[in-house]
Amino acid sequence: MAGLLSGLAKLGLKNLEDMDLFEAQEENDAVEENKEAQAPEVKEEDFLFDKTYECPVCYQTFKSKTVRSSKARLLHTDRDLRPVYEHIDPLKYDVVVCNCCGYAVHTKFFGGLTPSQIKAVRENISMNFKSFDRNEGIYSYEEALDRHKLCLANTIVKHGKSSEKAYVCLKTGWLLRSYRERLAEAGNNATEEIEEIQKQETEFLKNALEGFITAMQTERFPICGMDEQTLEYLIAVLAMEFEQYEISAKMISSLLVSKTTKSRTKEKARDLKQELIAKIKEKNAAAT
Repeated sequence: MAGLLSGLAKLGLKNLEDMDLFEAQEENDAVEENKEAQAPEVKEEDFLFDKTYECPVCYQTFKSKTVRSSKARLLHTDRDLRPVYEHIDPLKYDVVVCNCCGYAVHTKFFGGLTPSQIKAVRENISMNFKSFDRNEGIYSYEEALDRHKLCLANTIVKHGKSSEKAYVCLKTGWLLRSYRERLAEAGNNATEEIEEIQKQETEFLKNALEGFITAMQTERFPICGMDEQTLEYLIAVLAMEFEQYEISAKMISSLLVSKTTKSRTKEKARDLKQELIAKIKEKNAAAT
């Protein structure tokens, strides 16, 4: 009986006429499995590089770990816009710290300072600052949290805008959520620690909400890179989370009536509206 590949001889491929179809497939599968087994492990360090900065307070140059944005793959965003990436949490690397004088700032706001701001940082931060232990590898969540809190302290000391304070609080709240989730995923039994982290997350996000409400009333858009609709949506989500229902309803209404609101944002605003109505009914029922 002729083989499946009989007739290839006339094409000059007689040596292929007797090939075993399924054995070849099994061999290919084995090769692919071997390739997968040899695939290098993805490490957080693979997404990082050292970026050089010049401190606007002490004028020293220093390096800070920075995420290669082109390599990070976004998985999803939380309802309050926290981004979640595969293999890397860029939130840990958002803050730049000068280890010489203690000046810390979110990368979004890195830049020149006024003479009065420099003076304030030197007198209130630099004089008592104890440098971080240098970490040549990745930042732990504990270290990242310390960096964010130092950043907030600097922002307060230099009298940063309400929007900058709010943004740092928002990012710190997100960082704390990531930290809490990692502990839970690892099967960490430190219930008290996780609860404390969640309390801190809540406090930072409450302050973010307060700061953004103030910023909307006193600053021009874009605010922290957000247009009016994005910030309204964020405030609506945070306000509903903390049972400030009137503020949430006001933001949702503004999004729904505006002709400039994108269709996707309007869709999310409608979902928020339905949830808000349900929460208000539940609250009123509990009060009776």
